Amino acid sequence: MEEIKLKAQKRESATKGELNQARKAGRVPGIYYAKGGDPVHFYTSEITLKPLVFTSETHIIMLEVEGMEAKRAIIKDVQFDPVSDRVVHFDLQGVTVGEKLTVQVPILFTGRAEGLKQGGIFQSPIHKLDVECLPKDIPQHLEIDITHLSLNDSIFVKDLNFPDLKILNNEDVLVATVQLPRGAVEETTEDLLSDEPQQPELIKKGKSGEDEE
Repeated sequence: MEEIKLKAQKRESATKGELNQARKAGRVPGIYYAKGGDPVHFYTSEITLKPLVFTSETHIIMLEVEGMEAKRAIIKDVQFDPVSDRVVHFDLQGVTVGEKLTVQVPILFTGRAEGLKQGGIFQSPIHKLDVECLPKDIPQHLEIDITHLSLNDSIFVKDLNFPDLKILNNEDVLVATVQLPRGAVEETTEDLLSDEPQQPELIKKGKSGEDEE
């Protein structure tokens, strides 16, 4: 897996106002933590951080804080501003060689599903999976071939198997499917109903006096 350097400046505890000022200046506060060690609070450049957050791949980060030994880590959590969608804080989890860790890995679908030729549409309700593995085995993404998916076919977590890692999501979680568009399903249902035999309409006779008039 590719390692990407992230330069940062150590920071002491700061007030909410000081943190907001730092963000306005393009600096994002972060925290590094690892088992058996003290957490490290730092700032890093928003421009430098963006490629690590807005990506479809997982990376090992080499955190270089001024005055400290470089530390390997992965992004564990990211907080966004609800209005601007800018990163306002993020957590890094330390990586220890030979020790398994849990990480979210993006899914990469490859191929063109057969069901698309039958009028279906491809749907994927999730875009990442939780996996457990050694640091050296962390994939940049999980590649899933969907070429074989016909209309109404689906892929669940239980159908996946990747070497050297364990998927932690429930085995019944839906990963991908090919289904008819909702409108097409409704039309099909209406066609089936229209094919049902119609019951003969009962005609009521009027009163004989009214018929004579």
